[in-house]
Amino acid sequence: MDGVCGQIRYSIPEELKHGAFVGNIAGDLGLNVAELSARRFRMVSSTRRRYLEVNLENGILFVNEKIDREQLCGVSPSCFLNLEVVIENPLELYQAEIEILDINDNSPSFPRDQVRLEITESAAPGARFPLESAQDPDVGPHALRTYRLSRNEHFLLDVQPRSERSQRAQLVLERPLDREQQALHRLLLTAVDGGTPEKSATVRITVTVLDANDNLPVFDQTVYTVRLRENAPTGTLVIQLNATDLDEGTNGRIIYSFSSHAQERVRELFTVEPQTGKVRVKGVLDYEQVPLYEILVQARDLGPNAVAAHCHVMVELLDQNDNAPQVTLTSLSSPVPEDAPPGTVIALISVSDRDSGAGGRVNCRLGAGLPFKLLPSFRKYFTLVTDGPLDRELVHEYNITVLARDTGTPSLSSHTTIAVRVSDVNDNAPRFTRPSYTVYITENNPPGASICSVTAVDPDSKQNSYLFYSLVETRIQGMSISSYVSVNSDNGNVFALRSFDYEQLKSFQIRIEAQDAGFTPLSSNTTVNVFIVDQNDNGPVIVSPLARKGSVAEETVPRWAEEGTLAVKVTAVDADQGQNARVSYRLLRATDPGLFSLEIHTGEIRLARRFGAKDSTHQRLLVQAKDSGVPPLSATVTIVLTAVDNLIHSKTELATEPEPYSDLTLYLIISLGSVSCVFLVAIVVLALIRCQRGRVRGQASPLKRCCSTPCLGSGRDSGEVGRKSNVNAQLATGVKEAPSGSAAGACRLPSQAYCYKVCLTPESAKSDFMFLKPYTPQNNQLEGRRAGRQGPTTGAASEAAPEVRPPSRHAGWS
Repeated sequence: MDGVCGQIRYSIPEELKHGAFVGNIAGDLGLNVAELSARRFRMVSSTRRRYLEVNLENGILFVNEKIDREQLCGVSPSCFLNLEVVIENPLELYQAEIEILDINDNSPSFPRDQVRLEITESAAPGARFPLESAQDPDVGPHALRTYRLSRNEHFLLDVQPRSERSQRAQLVLERPLDREQQALHRLLLTAVDGGTPEKSATVRITVTVLDANDNLPVFDQTVYTVRLRENAPTGTLVIQLNATDLDEGTNGRIIYSFSSHAQERVRELFTVEPQTGKVRVKGVLDYEQVPLYEILVQARDLGPNAVAAHCHVMVELLDQNDNAPQVTLTSLSSPVPEDAPPGTVIALISVSDRDSGAGGRVNCRLGAGLPFKLLPSFRKYFTLVTDGPLDRELVHEYNITVLARDTGTPSLSSHTTIAVRVSDVNDNAPRFTRPSYTVYITENNPPGASICSVTAVDPDSKQNSYLFYSLVETRIQGMSISSYVSVNSDNGNVFALRSFDYEQLKSFQIRIEAQDAGFTPLSSNTTVNVFIVDQNDNGPVIVSPLARKGSVAEETVPRWAEEGTLAVKVTAVDADQGQNARVSYRLLRATDPGLFSLEIHTGEIRLARRFGAKDSTHQRLLVQAKDSGVPPLSATVTIVLTAVDNLIHSKTELATEPEPYSDLTLYLIISLGSVSCVFLVAIVVLALIRCQRGRVRGQASPLKRCCSTPCLGSGRDSGEVGRKSNVNAQLATGVKEAPSGSAAGACRLPSQAYCYKVCLTPESAKSDFMFLKPYTPQNNQLEGRRAGRQGPTTGAASEAAPEVRPPSRHAGWS
């Protein structure tokens, strides 16, 4: 501990008025007057009353309250007022002793105004009669100096010093008394002190002359000295006095008692047994209050006109260790920052013990397990300093017990408790209650909807524990996270700023930071995983068969198809997921409900029986596709199913599911080869006729044009196959509808349908059979562009190639 210790002393007379100058204590201690207030200059007095004060403006020590030396120090020859001067930043301790000088402000006084003495006439000259002493509270030269006796013929005054501050006056018989001449003598005793001017007091002495009792009791010695332990129990024998009287009988029988001059306090603490002269303890003796007692005892015989003999018993008390140490908190700095380094001064403690010797020596210590220690400072002072790290979050307040124990026998102790609070320092970062959060929010939420609430805690206090929440900047689909969500900076509630669409955004992450409001703020963050929950907000969309002519889809089926034949397959898709995307199918209406059956899960419509003669050729079906969401959404399609008679494929082929793509290709090669051989001649004839017609119409290179054939599948077009086939054949798949720019001979194809094209040119001496990629409208347009670049010899500008389709694996015939 950085500190300075010193001592200073002043002397002032008592009874000074308020404001009287004592000394320039700041100047005498070498202190800067301007820093007295800032450094918390203060004085600690040994008395409860504040007799002295310091003007912090000029450092002058002045009298605050009139000092009565006699009241403060009693009859002590020296009187000091002890002051402890404490200054902080840095800590400095000084001791100031103010000597209170006595002034002659008190006159001597007698206990009573009149003294009565009875003296036998037989008293011999030289007989002594103690007189009641006067009391003067002043000390030194102002104390009682002497006595004066008024002029008379029989008595003299003998004044002898009894102690350093008192005189003992005795009336000495100079000439014998004669009661018959003068039975009553009146004297005036004057007590004079040593002051300037002197002060005095008088008492009237009335001496009554008694008839003779010749001998007086005599003590062994005039003054007895006895040493006695303080706190001696009641009844303890102090001394046994012995006085003798040469007279016999009643005149020699002695009775002991307190002298009339014995103090009242002595009578309360001691007793004198009249018959034996034993002096015993009656009250509680306390060395710390009065270390020495003077007992005045007289011995008087029982004879007539008895005269008492007097002696003094001086009782010196021996100090015992009967006072526990006293611990006083002089200065305290609380609260203490939790980052205070070891050695920081917390408090200044003074320890005192009223006992003397070993009983007055005191040792101090602290309770165990505390990050503090005591260091001896100046004389009876100790400083309490830190001795380890402090953590407010673990212990926010310490109750420090200071134990003081003296070295007397038996040892006595006392303790006091000092409450030291620990102030907070921002040494803890916020901590989220969970390392990460997972939340689910249903799509199509309204903007401003609450997503979740994150919570962080900070064990610090006050400002250091105030938390502010914010978003850590990230990007979602190229946009700032702040355009998607917001967080309440006060409570951590997270809100959506837009309505989320599961089909566009299924999940995203939010990083939220919590920062405290401390000086040098601390922060931490957490991750919120947000998952968008799908709603049934998308209805099924029917993708097959495609509706034409408004909301009607047209399909064909062989009229001679067997029971169970696949007539058409309805396919719907739903943009939702899970249960919301599970689509089921239902046949709402049909021209003949008993003719068809619908597979609820696959959407396949099959013949429940064969077509009858009375069954309508055109069957109108209303099919509904409905998802499994809540509430369910649905879509409908109207299918016009036409039963046809003239198809080139056998019934067995119609009732059989198509083989995989590789097997189907082989079957097609064999079938087309057979058809080509059978109708080769007819095809050549028809081609020549058609080319001749084109020449008549003015078209160039008619023999090089490819002639188109209509698609197989209708009775109207089946008879013209031989006339409109070409030498070369082409296979196309996957076309549902011919492009709008196609020639009149093109026809609509169901899913996975196949078309064939045969062309004959003059340059070719044989038929070429070709397999091409699946037919699509884009491929068809590409064919047209290629034909345009090749010139009019291709024939693409006039007509499209005829298409021939085998049975579809899923969609059937159309």
